[in-house]
Amino acid sequence: MPIPTDPKELVALFKRFGAPDAESWASSQINEGIPHLQRFLFLRQAWHRVLADGNIKWIESQIQQSERNPNGPYAAVGAVLKRCLERGVSHEELTDLARGVQAEFLFQLCYLLDDPGFSEPELEDFGWGLFEVDENDNPIPPRIGSLHESVLSTDPTGREMRPRSIADA
Repeated sequence: MPIPTDPKELVALFKRFGAPDAESWASSQINEGIPHLQRFLFLRQAWHRVLADGNIKWIESQIQQSERNPNGPYAAVGAVLKRCLERGVSHEELTDLARGVQAEFLFQLCYLLDDPGFSEPELEDFGWGLFEVDENDNPIPPRIGSLHESVLSTDPTGREMRPRSIADA
């Protein structure tokens, strides 16, 4: 997909994909050359892999999977969830906990793309990055960086991972 260079077209594309503050992202992309559309699209897809706010169906699924295969990978998750429910922890609290941990992991993973943080001197020049690729899987500059800076602003709830207020409950 060719990325529009016309500001109005780019704003419309950001809005169509659900970007918050589409005008600001489009302006920065056009005027500063920062690949904000690519950043947003990566984070949008990443957020689809974080539990949706209010989704409690995953809990029973994890418990059932754990009971079917108690020694399988991730089986401890279902077992712990079952014990939490037995002790009165609500489905919503468990989802808030899991969602928060997943969002924090997303932030850390995005940060890792910018700074591998190796302590070994021989690896000080080593790095990696996220790039858009062409039809032959060759990277298309520029590098899509600073993703961690936009993790919270792309939270689908619009709350930037803040707790639901009493009015929302």
